[in-house]
Amino acid sequence: MEMVWQPTEKAIASANLTAFLSQYGVATYAELTRSVAADIRPFYKRIIATLDLHWERPYDELLNLDRGKPFAKWFVGGELNAPAQCLDRRIARGQGANVALIYEGEDGRIERLTFAQVRDEVARLGNGLRTLGIRKGDTVGIFMPLISQSVIALLAIGYIGAVAVPAFSGYGEQALATRLRDAQAKALITADGYSRRGKFVPMQDTATKAAALAPSIKHLIVHRRVGGWEDAVASQRTECAYERTSANDPYMLLYTSGSTGTPKGAVHVHGGFPLKVMIDQHLCFDVKPGDRMLWYTDMGWMMGPFLVLGALGLGATIVLYDGTPDYPAADQLWSVCARHRVTHLGIAPTAIRSLMAHGDEQPRKHDLTALRILGSSAEAWNTEPYLWFSRNVGGGRAPIINYSGGTEIGGGILSALPTLPTAPNCFHGPCPGMAADVADPDTGSFVRGRVGELVVREPFVGMTQSFWKGPAARDDARYLATYWERMPGMWVHGDWAEIQTLGEREFWYIRGRSDDTINVAGKRVGPAEFESAVVSDHDVVECAAIGVPDEMKGDAVVLFVVATSRCAEGDALRGRLSGILDATMGKALRPKAILFVDELPKTRNLKIMRRVARARYLKLENVGDLSALENHGSLAAIDRAR
Repeated sequence: MEMVWQPTEKAIASANLTAFLSQYGVATYAELTRSVAADIRPFYKRIIATLDLHWERPYDELLNLDRGKPFAKWFVGGELNAPAQCLDRRIARGQGANVALIYEGEDGRIERLTFAQVRDEVARLGNGLRTLGIRKGDTVGIFMPLISQSVIALLAIGYIGAVAVPAFSGYGEQALATRLRDAQAKALITADGYSRRGKFVPMQDTATKAAALAPSIKHLIVHRRVGGWEDAVASQRTECAYERTSANDPYMLLYTSGSTGTPKGAVHVHGGFPLKVMIDQHLCFDVKPGDRMLWYTDMGWMMGPFLVLGALGLGATIVLYDGTPDYPAADQLWSVCARHRVTHLGIAPTAIRSLMAHGDEQPRKHDLTALRILGSSAEAWNTEPYLWFSRNVGGGRAPIINYSGGTEIGGGILSALPTLPTAPNCFHGPCPGMAADVADPDTGSFVRGRVGELVVREPFVGMTQSFWKGPAARDDARYLATYWERMPGMWVHGDWAEIQTLGEREFWYIRGRSDDTINVAGKRVGPAEFESAVVSDHDVVECAAIGVPDEMKGDAVVLFVVATSRCAEGDALRGRLSGILDATMGKALRPKAILFVDELPKTRNLKIMRRVARARYLKLENVGDLSALENHGSLAAIDRAR
């Protein structure tokens, strides 16, 4: 196993994780992991003290398990307000004049706001919401592009004790209305529109139609590209007292959807998600006050609130880029990073695979020396894109912090760390504070050296407080069935994972979603294994592997391949890829078909939707939730290939 990045002694000595290990009384991350697995409480006592949070009222009990692990309650009796941690706490410490937020749109418009200015805008919107009758516990939707005001909205809603419901900015009216109805939202905050590849994309019309389909909506609050907030907000004062909230009061509903059923509203609380992302950013991403983090995401995805609440909570600056990463020029994203001296860049592996196609010279044209941490989430890596990102964007200096978790986790389960050597595509293990393991799906025993289910053995800060079913109710049965009943006593996340050992070190790998699993003649394999092999060919941009029914083998593999050009498509490339797969996977796992497509079905943050590709290929009537699908033309591409 070859290490592709080694931390310097200086980087190790200055890392937040190194200081924390010393405070905790252990010498290594491995010791910390073993300690957390034995007893999670000492870790959380220490990290909460390290973060020096401002409690309106100190908690009486760190962790209460009266209802069992699935319904763990943290910081019982404690009071704190998460947005106030990000703003008022920073201002009180003399950081009010520090830059909190930098925004750039694809039209070149740039905006900078200090912590004090963000707090004033949060107060203005908070007062506007209160004037409209929004009170503590009411739910408020956010349907906005990744502009400064989407951050203001996320913070203002929690500031006054209401519950934020961020929604993906690309949803149609039906998908948006479904979430607003389920959340029983009383108001919806939106924008008149945004720019994509030079074209204006209207949002207000969609928001208006969705609001009409959601009877609970009483108010539509619009931010205009020209003119700003409407008068109900613009005329408000900038003095606003934040609401005193319990650590277990709801702050956000983050909706997640799968192949069946309606979207699930994961309930996150003031003392949960915001603290979890601060912990992960502090220890895994080594975020310090004054750092600048850009994560290419959307406020409707988990990584949007992750960016806002984690970075601002730690006194860092968030950098928003609202646009396409290769427009108006192929080097647009790298230009933004250089211009704003971004220190932490987060992006999905699929986006890197797309940006690679523009050539090595695009990132190299820019001064990216401020970058000291590269982050990734959403998908498993393939080796060649991983190395490209490391070499051409990180310059070999910046580690890739591979990070995997989920909406219901409120952050990461696994992460790479900035103090340990990295191998391609790897995680170093559980995020600090997570008692994660890999279990055999049939016996529940913990395994090494082979693929199993990724599980969490103990509750953790950030864990969803069940699914939303109304202000005074939770959908506990669905929550338990989704995560806790497959292996009693353990959270089963739905990812295949594998732990490989090298000496005394462990390297963890995500092998794909367990609901994406392909079972060929009794051998379970993840799509990432096939995809990694295929994208090693220089004529392949990206690939998606699916399993389809086969009378002899149970499942057979079908590959959808995006080639570098139409000229590259054909039997010659197909034969070459078959040879690569024979050598890497074995002839017994040879795919049933290798099909060339123009594009793969993806979300806006470029996560491949394999279940959609599979359903379309098999002509299934129940395709599942398509509200997150960004490129509907990919469905026709699969039809043509089939």
